[in-house]
Amino acid sequence: MATELEELIGFLSSPSPPVKKLAVDIVRDYTGSEDGLESLGKYSTIVLPSLSRLLGEKKVVSEPVAQALVNLSQKPELAGKMVEMHMVKTSMETLYKQDCEITTLLIMLLVNLTQLDAGIDSLLQSADEKMHGLYVMKLVRSFCLSSDEGEGDPFEHVASVLVNISKKELGRKLLLDPKRGPLIKQIVQQFHSKSLLRKKGVAGTIRNCCFEAESQVLNLLLISEFLWPALLLPVAGNKVSIGNSLSTFKVYSKEDTRKMPQELASALSIEREPVTDPEIRVQALEAIYLLILQEAGRRAFWSVNGPRILQVGYQDEEDPKAMEAYERAGSLLLQEGGLDEATETSS
Repeated sequence: MATELEELIGFLSSPSPPVKKLAVDIVRDYTGSEDGLESLGKYSTIVLPSLSRLLGEKKVVSEPVAQALVNLSQKPELAGKMVEMHMVKTSMETLYKQDCEITTLLIMLLVNLTQLDAGIDSLLQSADEKMHGLYVMKLVRSFCLSSDEGEGDPFEHVASVLVNISKKELGRKLLLDPKRGPLIKQIVQQFHSKSLLRKKGVAGTIRNCCFEAESQVLNLLLISEFLWPALLLPVAGNKVSIGNSLSTFKVYSKEDTRKMPQELASALSIEREPVTDPEIRVQALEAIYLLILQEAGRRAFWSVNGPRILQVGYQDEEDPKAMEAYERAGSLLLQEGGLDEATETSS
């Protein structure tokens, strides 16, 4: 005899819309507790395909279905089963159907699925040479075209997906591939978003991509116009000068900014919103460290007066982890004489 939960799962396939809707809502509510997740997990081979088939229905059904799948995918073993049953492909196909009404939930599902190596491979379409990278290109395009203004930003969680895929070498190479734009150039420009989630995701993605600096430093420096502001503004310190106002402390002299590219010098010469999240500063500093490990990266860093910016930012830093990251990059520059040079030119 079927258990009560088995009967409930069976109703997910009911031809009656009200019955199906009720079953979906109850299953969604089950996933809101640890006990419920554990109970449903025992029937994963039945419940996951049943929920997957309902993703393409009207919002009244697809929304609680997607909520249930997001909750279930927090369990690695269930996320793994979803990847095996091609849930990444299903999510992407549903996401890019006309008038998709559950965009945010589908991307949150992709965030959870790409916590797994198999999920990353599935999103990268690693097994299909002709399709490789297509899903990621679509997500990046949507991420960059969608707005974070107003009440909704349906694609902001793509930032977390990009962090996940850039943890793997194949993902990093895709984002850095010059034949793709490169994608990293589009992503870096989103660092100036007002969304903290976007900022953190972009910073994390840049940092991960910089692990390829040994072989990809020239490709990274091709986007230096956008890369240096994204990496240096968060770590430049929070004090600014505005004209001759006595209420502010002048940090960067004209001699300092004269040695910087215009976009960076301009940003450091006006009042700007400080980056208050220390995690972003740590990620930016780790990316800088990985870049300046390479000779070309160090030369480029000195050419934008980067050592002086680190020097000022360190004086303004209070977070222990960020201070440690400053010191790590600074010690490498001291070995090369970079900080000494910056100190001389700014005195």
